Amino acid sequence: MSSDAATVDYRALLEEERARLLEQLAELGFGGGDGPAYDRNFADSSQVTAERGEAEALATPLEKALAEVERAIAKLAAGSYGRCERCGEPISPARLEAMPASRLCLSCVGKR
Repeated sequence: MSSDAATVDYRALLEEERARLLEQLAELGFGGGDGPAYDRNFADSSQVTAERGEAEALATPLEKALAEVERAIAKLAAGSYGRCERCGEPISPARLEAMPASRLCLSCVGKR
């Protein structure tokens, strides 16, 4: 894929990332409800608790990443996509191609 900003379809990159994250969340049982359903009558409640904790630990970073992707999609629709949220300068096309939901330019990331 080219790094030229005019040829990169950022919407497609963001939509692909969104679909991937939604698929991973669905595999963990977080596909649109309150999380995975567990049998409350299961004999080993400690096992259920451990599995639920593990699923939630895996889902949390995925949910955060999904929120970032959805924020980037909204910024794309609003016309503000590709600008650093800290300094307002353009984010490099190479960074956006690698991390389409980037909120900060490399200069500002380095200052964090």
